[in-house]
Amino acid sequence: MLTLYAVVPCYNEEAALPDSAEKLQEKWWNLMAAGRITPNSRITLVDDGSTDSTWSIIQTLCAGENSLFCAVKLSRNRGHQAALLAGLQASMNACDACVSLDADLQDDIEVIDRFIEEYEAGCDIVYGVREDRSSDSFAKRFTAQSYYKVLRALGVDVIFDHADYRLMSRRALHALSRYEETNLFLRGIIPELGFPSAQVKYTRQPRQAGESKYTLKKMLSLAFDGITSFSVRPIRLLSVLGILTVLVSIAMAVYTLVRHFTGNTVSGWPSLMISIWFLGGLNLLALGLVGEYIGRIYGEVKQRPRYIVEQTIGNVSRYE
Repeated sequence: MLTLYAVVPCYNEEAALPDSAEKLQEKWWNLMAAGRITPNSRITLVDDGSTDSTWSIIQTLCAGENSLFCAVKLSRNRGHQAALLAGLQASMNACDACVSLDADLQDDIEVIDRFIEEYEAGCDIVYGVREDRSSDSFAKRFTAQSYYKVLRALGVDVIFDHADYRLMSRRALHALSRYEETNLFLRGIIPELGFPSAQVKYTRQPRQAGESKYTLKKMLSLAFDGITSFSVRPIRLLSVLGILTVLVSIAMAVYTLVRHFTGNTVSGWPSLMISIWFLGGLNLLALGLVGEYIGRIYGEVKQRPRYIVEQTIGNVSRYE
């Protein structure tokens, strides 16, 4: 039997957490009763600087001698990836493996049995992969699939239709703790670990309570982190685009001279304005992209902590 921990980041989840915690607790009891996991297995709830009653609910869940819940409270909101990492690092020395999942339980917890089977078969990492996206709107489905393809094209090793629902062994968790970058994109880092892995398909459920805290702004920020943290190809593409622009400019210059010396004077206003706007836009795009990389370098070299643990409850450590 293995000691299994669940890590659940929570940000303003007062509406969803009571029901989710009850379902998770029942699932852990069933796994214990079936002899799949040890009685020392726990559920770690990570409060990511919530401004509602989430922490009070977590404290209540952790109260009592027989509680399955542990807790980590961050000093302020640091984002989903940092909160997830905080929970994984706080739990890794107490468990054989960790399952990470969101507090809304849209990820099917019944497939955890299959996660355990793959772990027992020798896999250090088991990815939960959505079987289909039929419940998503066309726009969300198209943008998500396009993003995965763009990441792959830029050389980032990501798992299609996988978010952060996965099992990781203690060995994989300790390897992950050696990655110290500030701009976290765990979906890209974890496949880089290189340990034996497997995929388990599941159907994502609709959210039962509360609203998603992953706003469009946060999703775009995570998406850009994924690109800039793992690939320099965008800058190389800009270099190629710059070369192509120079070649086009030379061709246009030759064309203009030929027209001039053959007596076919070309009215220069449209071509001049198009060239100015095109080259100006290209320069701004290049500067913005290079600036994004420099900004991330600036954030990394300061070596500020990715999160600060304010308080812990239960059998977890203050790993920072």
